[in-house]
Amino acid sequence: MVAISTPAETRTLLENISWQTFKAMLADMGSSRNTRLAYENGRLEILTPFMAHENSNRVIEGFIGVLCEKLELEIKRSGSLTLTRDDLERGGEPDSSYYIQNEYRVINNEKIDLNIDPPPDLVLEVEYSKPKVDKFKIYAAIGIPEFWRFNGSVLRIYLLNDGQYIEVEQSPTFGEVPVKEIPRFIQETRINGEMATTRAFRAWVREQV
Repeated sequence: MVAISTPAETRTLLENISWQTFKAMLADMGSSRNTRLAYENGRLEILTPFMAHENSNRVIEGFIGVLCEKLELEIKRSGSLTLTRDDLERGGEPDSSYYIQNEYRVINNEKIDLNIDPPPDLVLEVEYSKPKVDKFKIYAAIGIPEFWRFNGSVLRIYLLNDGQYIEVEQSPTFGEVPVKEIPRFIQETRINGEMATTRAFRAWVREQV
């Protein structure tokens, strides 16, 4: 019998799409959807996440909440927020996004306008498959300070520096906590369950700080 693996996500690429068409698609599709769009230089990626993708996304979000709790950082979760700038003609919808350093500036906001509001301080992309558009260029142009990418086994951390992302070992948001160890806790959730692993993660963070 041949084993059939279930994909974690699908990615569809449309080319030669104008910015106006992209914005019209966002308006027509609305927010009640499970797809995520990303646009850069006439290329439009449509991501459809499945169970493995979404589970990793939600587990990491829970761990980020624990980190903020233990480090006494405020947080505003902004989810798969649609981030667009008409002047840049770039846009993206990360798997998760967070206001931490700038939480106080958007604490009462029900919508974000990047013309006047800061972008999220941290975004996460879960990438079990290779993206079809350059997320580095999108988020660098928008001005996202910290960008996490998780490929199912490795968590990589990038910081914006002079308009480009550089990979680093430590997240400045979470100080000395070695957050690149998060993937081993994701694996543990599949053995011990999410609540038990979250308790173990909380205890581990306590040891680090």
